[in-house]
Amino acid sequence: MSKLKNLEDFLIDELKDLYSAEKQLTKAIPKMIKATTSPELKKAFEDHLKETNEHVSRLEKISEMIGRGLGGKKCSAMEGLIEEGEDVIKEEMTDEVRDVALIAAAQRVEHYEIAAYGCARTYARLCGYEDIMEYLQETLDEEGNANEKLNEIAEELNPVALTE
Repeated sequence: MSKLKNLEDFLIDELKDLYSAEKQLTKAIPKMIKATTSPELKKAFEDHLKETNEHVSRLEKISEMIGRGLGGKKCSAMEGLIEEGEDVIKEEMTDEVRDVALIAAAQRVEHYEIAAYGCARTYARLCGYEDIMEYLQETLDEEGNANEKLNEIAEELNPVALTE
């Protein structure tokens, strides 16, 4: 990692981290879609995969706007969160419990992204990147909505998992 000299350097580093995280998710979410048995959860994951691809595109647009590449960094946090999700998929459990566990794994990811996008948005504002800030806020809103949708589905699936 190169030396970060100021807030703008740190913002770029955060954007690289987010880009890596989103790219990793485009490969991980299809595995979660395949592993779930709940039609509602499957649809939520499919919808979020489309959004995640939009997030990647949005970050690529930001990269063009600032004239800086966002490749070359690996988000270790997302790598670990995805590994936990893969462990859920491999674990022996009933379908209902697996769906609930997948929601928990997905919400860990959403919470990480909400924190990361919230910070990046604030740094963009402080650095005077109002246009970039708007893109980051749009993604932050989508991540929050995805988390809320997962909460709603969890409320429905948790009682079913209790009876299995």
